[in-house]
Amino acid sequence: MRVLLIGAGGYIGRYVADRLLADPAVQLTALGRGDDADVRFDLASGSPGALTRFLDAVHPGVVINCAGTTRGGARELTRHNTVAVATVCEALRRSGCGARLVQIGCSAEYGPSQPGSSTAEDAVPRPGGPYGVSKLAATELVLGSGLDAVVLRVFSPAGPGTPAGSPLGRLAEAMRRAMQSGDGELKLGGLGAQRDFVDVRDVARAVHAASLSAAQGVINIGSGRAVRLRDAATVLARVAGYGGALHELDGPPGGHLRPTIGHPRSDPDHAAPVAYPYPDGCGSWQQADVRTARDRLGWRPRINLEESLADIWMEAACRI
Repeated sequence: MRVLLIGAGGYIGRYVADRLLADPAVQLTALGRGDDADVRFDLASGSPGALTRFLDAVHPGVVINCAGTTRGGARELTRHNTVAVATVCEALRRSGCGARLVQIGCSAEYGPSQPGSSTAEDAVPRPGGPYGVSKLAATELVLGSGLDAVVLRVFSPAGPGTPAGSPLGRLAEAMRRAMQSGDGELKLGGLGAQRDFVDVRDVARAVHAASLSAAQGVINIGSGRAVRLRDAATVLARVAGYGGALHELDGPPGGHLRPTIGHPRSDPDHAAPVAYPYPDGCGSWQQADVRTARDRLGWRPRINLEESLADIWMEAACRI
């Protein structure tokens, strides 16, 4: 099976590439903006015609699009998350390769959901920020393209390679700095948010399964369980061996900080690293209904959050 992987140098794309390369039945070609790509091509500025000519030459059976960005203003997000996908869809429509498209979407497309609920694929998307809007527009382009296509809506990916600017990445970095400087307390914000964390290696397994399946439409990829960031911080402190106190900046009414691990430092003027809340526009709660992934892809998550956090910490601890 010939597979064209777009965005192989990204956070999810790297693990998708590893997964596909481990399959002896797959012949992989990586397309992207980086020097490590087999073919350099910028979806945001390249023409559909140029991409069509490449598709006709390579003739893949599956195109997997992991490209995109989570950062920047509305204009940049639209270029890299929406216009880029429009280019892929148009090129595939023009090409004679007849390839199946696997598009990586995200849970930010849904926006905030009711605490305690599980979000299924038929939920009405109400993205709470420009990133979610740009990804939702891409999903709608894929679904309306008439192609053999599936969109995997990935919830909160975690594990090795987690970007340092993500909430879990910032948490690990703040804890590393506290341990390095001998701080006995760590002030953290946004610990009340609850997210559905799924290991990036499990996401790669889902992408592999989707490329081999006939499933179409939208499929959620998550753990099926919301975890409070406060609890993730507790687990991270345990795997890191951090015995200090965690103070919540978004604690109980009245402005008092409530320690969640250990005992508070007595020095009120001590400056400690701060981790900030989720920027994804999804409010206080997200939890995936993952029954469709189980039924249509035969996929279930295998890696628990503690293992994901241990890998995040290992990378943070080695950072100089």
